[in-house]
Amino acid sequence: MLSNPVYDPFQILTKIYSDGAHVKQAIADTYIEEQYRARTVKIVYGVLENDGYFDFCIRHYAPKAPKLAVRILLKISLYMLIHMQKKRYMVTDCAVTLCKKLGKSGVSGFVNAFLRRFDVEEVEKAIPSGKAGEAIRCSYPLFAYEMLKKEYGDRAKTIAKAKSLGVSVRFPRNKEITENYLQKPHTKTPFSGNYIFENFVRDEGFDEGNYTFQSVGSIAICNVVEPCAKLLDACAAPGGKSVLLAEKCGEVTSFELHEHRVELIRSYKTRMGINNVTEFQKDSSVFDPEFEEKFDGVLCDVPCSGYGTISENPDIKLFRKPEDFKALKVMQERILATCSRYVKKGGALYYSTCSLFESENDNVVGGFLEKNPDFELEEIDSPLGHEKKKYGLQFLPDVAFGAGFYVSKMRKK
Repeated sequence: MLSNPVYDPFQILTKIYSDGAHVKQAIADTYIEEQYRARTVKIVYGVLENDGYFDFCIRHYAPKAPKLAVRILLKISLYMLIHMQKKRYMVTDCAVTLCKKLGKSGVSGFVNAFLRRFDVEEVEKAIPSGKAGEAIRCSYPLFAYEMLKKEYGDRAKTIAKAKSLGVSVRFPRNKEITENYLQKPHTKTPFSGNYIFENFVRDEGFDEGNYTFQSVGSIAICNVVEPCAKLLDACAAPGGKSVLLAEKCGEVTSFELHEHRVELIRSYKTRMGINNVTEFQKDSSVFDPEFEEKFDGVLCDVPCSGYGTISENPDIKLFRKPEDFKALKVMQERILATCSRYVKKGGALYYSTCSLFESENDNVVGGFLEKNPDFELEEIDSPLGHEKKKYGLQFLPDVAFGAGFYVSKMRKK
């Protein structure tokens, strides 16, 4: 019996759209037919990446919004039609069959009619001009696209459409082990032992610590941090930066708010054979006098909107709202101000995000420096493509392998 290619993606996407689950967690928590895993994951990510465009398609043919389950089913079908070039009759048959299997026979006629009538050229003609139309074609929330447009002008479209080149893998072990994996198609990054693979299947080498999955953005931030005796990673989970920084710092202390995420740091360092990382469950926005002026370096990789990582986490576009930025800025400023008190005189303070927006980046650092004259900006550089902002480096997805992030360095006088 042939598998219905719509079923597994529907189960995963329902958890995301209905329950607000993170895409990677939803995939991990769903039973998937293993032989079709690659296809299922491709469809899930494809639907999320094109969500805004598919919403417009559905509105064009169905002025009265269908219920969520039907919208999910239509988005999967549209992805298969437009991006996978599947035959219309096959996609329609799979969608109608699943409708009936889910006990929604009453809407199967609507789904059938929608998919038979759908015409991508007709939709394209209906897309408005200007920023609204660009946002639809990029499947970007309009408010976020307007922010991009304001900061980056005509480049906004390229940034919004930038895609990851694949899976970013870091190899800390010997060259012989690394060479074995490099037989697969890959792209070398400017950082030692870091490659991006078109496809990379996890094997026993992961559990043996021969490699780890770490974004090029995370590695670039660590590259800016200078070697020191004692370093604090203030927002550390899942532990990738702490473990990498432990290779050039004497002792690394890792703070993480949630206990289950502290456990991620423990398992990460154990897997990678690192023994100079000490993790604590601690709120980095609340001052602890025990750590005052204790560290030569402090890294604040703060919670942010995450818009620099949407090529890896396209579900961010579904749930991040304009009002979230105000709350995030309050948290970012609080963490930076609190953790700055943990820096020794002469020590370094680093601020980083995976955001594209000045409000979370330069504005936060500039505000901090105005209030804290005992810190001064220090110039930094990176071998990865970037733009120099007033207070730090801004990396953008169209030149940084699909990753967007920011980092700034300050010195305590």
